[in-house]
Amino acid sequence: MSYQNQLAVLFESRGNISNFQALAQRLNVPLRQSTDSNSEAFFLTWRDGCLKLLDKELLKKGGLSVDIEPRNGEQRSYPAPKEGTFSQAIGRKTKTVIDATTGWAQDSLCLFRMGYDVRCIERSPLMAELLADGFERLARESWVQKLERSPPLLMRGNAIELLQNLESPPDCIYLDPMFPPKRKKSALSKKSMTILQELVGEDLDKTELFAAAFSATAKRVVVKSPDYAQPLGGKPSESFAGKLLRYDVYLKH
Repeated sequence: MSYQNQLAVLFESRGNISNFQALAQRLNVPLRQSTDSNSEAFFLTWRDGCLKLLDKELLKKGGLSVDIEPRNGEQRSYPAPKEGTFSQAIGRKTKTVIDATTGWAQDSLCLFRMGYDVRCIERSPLMAELLADGFERLARESWVQKLERSPPLLMRGNAIELLQNLESPPDCIYLDPMFPPKRKKSALSKKSMTILQELVGEDLDKTELFAAAFSATAKRVVVKSPDYAQPLGGKPSESFAGKLLRYDVYLKH
């Protein structure tokens, strides 16, 4: 995946420049020391102890990083209670989950806090760098160290290929593919999703991904989708609906 003319690593004269050089080399993008007169619309840099993604609107606002804190309304205790439509869809008896479309990892981290054994797949090299940074920060959290837990395992690459080569099938494979917005001109509500779609694009192979997931899982595939979208794998075994989204569950008998 090429980010040429889209992305650069930004060194703001803070930290060890060799880390910035290594990141730019891994992603095959330029290293910049200024955003002036550059063609790139997006930048990666370390700020406030986090690897952050910025566009020119966010340069003065801090940027976006993988947020390892619980979302609003989520329990801060560990393990968090398995309540609501999300955990119902994943299954209370489920132990191992692969999130095959990790993105910003908010669902993966929610599953981790509920006590599931989570593995994450991310094919975007850019998002994989942000995820690795977030999981490293999570490993340093006092509650994670006290409980001797390891953060989710990050698997880099194409999920369709990786799922075909698993050593052992997980209880559940979770899919949250990007669907096109309901109206062509409608803006995505969150800045993080807008940037993700601009840099990564839509998941045009989600039908093939579902087939790979259903073949690779031991018990179930769960697909998160907007309420207007057709079920990805045909009629689900069961479905759990929220206000604007739906979890379709496909059980493997």
